[in-house]
Amino acid sequence: MNFIEELSWRGMIHTMMPGTEEQLAKEMTAAYVGIDPTADSLHIGHLVSVMMLRHFQRAGHKPIALVGGATGMIGDPSGKSAERNLLDEAALRHNQESIKKQLAKFLDFESDAPNAAELVNNYDWMKEYSFLDFIRDIGKHITVNYMMAKDSVKKRLSAESSVGMSFTEFSYQLLQGYDFLWLNQNKNCKLQMGGSDQWGNITTGTELIRRKTDGDAFALVCPLITKADGGKFGKTESGNVWLDRKYTSPYKFYQFWLNVSDADAEKYIKIFTSINKEEIEALVAEHALAPHQRILQKKLAEEVTVMVHSREDYDAAVEASGILFGNATSEALKKLDEDTLLSVFEGVPQFKVSKSLFVDGVKAIDLLTDHAAVFPSKGEMRKLVQSGGVSLNKEKLEIQDLLITESVLLNDKYLLAQKGKKNYFLLIAE
Repeated sequence: MNFIEELSWRGMIHTMMPGTEEQLAKEMTAAYVGIDPTADSLHIGHLVSVMMLRHFQRAGHKPIALVGGATGMIGDPSGKSAERNLLDEAALRHNQESIKKQLAKFLDFESDAPNAAELVNNYDWMKEYSFLDFIRDIGKHITVNYMMAKDSVKKRLSAESSVGMSFTEFSYQLLQGYDFLWLNQNKNCKLQMGGSDQWGNITTGTELIRRKTDGDAFALVCPLITKADGGKFGKTESGNVWLDRKYTSPYKFYQFWLNVSDADAEKYIKIFTSINKEEIEALVAEHALAPHQRILQKKLAEEVTVMVHSREDYDAAVEASGILFGNATSEALKKLDEDTLLSVFEGVPQFKVSKSLFVDGVKAIDLLTDHAAVFPSKGEMRKLVQSGGVSLNKEKLEIQDLLITESVLLNDKYLLAQKGKKNYFLLIAE
């Protein structure tokens, strides 16, 4: 597999330095991507560069994931309007371990193949480096004029920016440049990859290597991913879409990909999966014949959810989707864990009721009118029960005076009421 050809048809190359393709054709090459460890989980914004490393390894080259323990203590000014919070070493180490577990789903770290992936942390080579040594050994090779010409610096120093830029952030590109130099000298790493907003920082590294060692170094960046409507990719109303289930449940993760537009699905399936060109072209053609079936979105959601979580999580997410949008059974509902249940019914009207009601049992008609205003009146509820339009936990309610006890509560505290086909209400017993 030719890495450049692979990335080209996937729409994953924005700019690359002359000679990059020739270097990759010449020998197995090591390349790295920097990952900011300010959280203990990656989010889907990181996935583009992670997929670049994945394709790189599939093409027979060696991927290096660099966790920026040192640079994470400073904050990259690229694309940012303000400085970020700084982390201590213990938090950074915890985040590094969590991130490695996630990366292991995409990259082979364990095998003894010559191109097995490596995880490195720039804190390991920066922590003993004194400021005086750094400005003597590194600072003298890069001029202030060169650093000031970078877009990330110019934007922050422009008249529109009221924030300005600290010396700490100004020095960021020197530190990132030194990372590339260190990896070049110690790991024979000749290529750095990232998003197009990183071009300035990456080329500082290639320039530093050229000036200090006269060595070969190359750069390749992918476009920043956007949505067809111009919105920011990977952001929802509730924030980032995370890879860790404790921040974004597998159900919500699956739903994110399932709900992208047709134009975005066609773009994303190339970027975020390893499906080959022929199969993607066939899927695009099939989707065009019946867009309402959302073939591209379903395949995209399946591939990414299985890769990030597991086949079991994907199956559970599909089943959970059927509960809200299909004819799922009460058995499927009872299998949901609490997080998924709450994710599925997020936005559904909720009523809190006393758990003591269920100890001796409460009549359904009293529960859904007096204790939770699912129905405005008992008369209206009676009519709908008689016509078969009321369900509790996906089972049709046939007797309005049915006694509801603790045994029917989902996860020991929830009851799902359904009025007609589409109106759901979640009762929470506390």
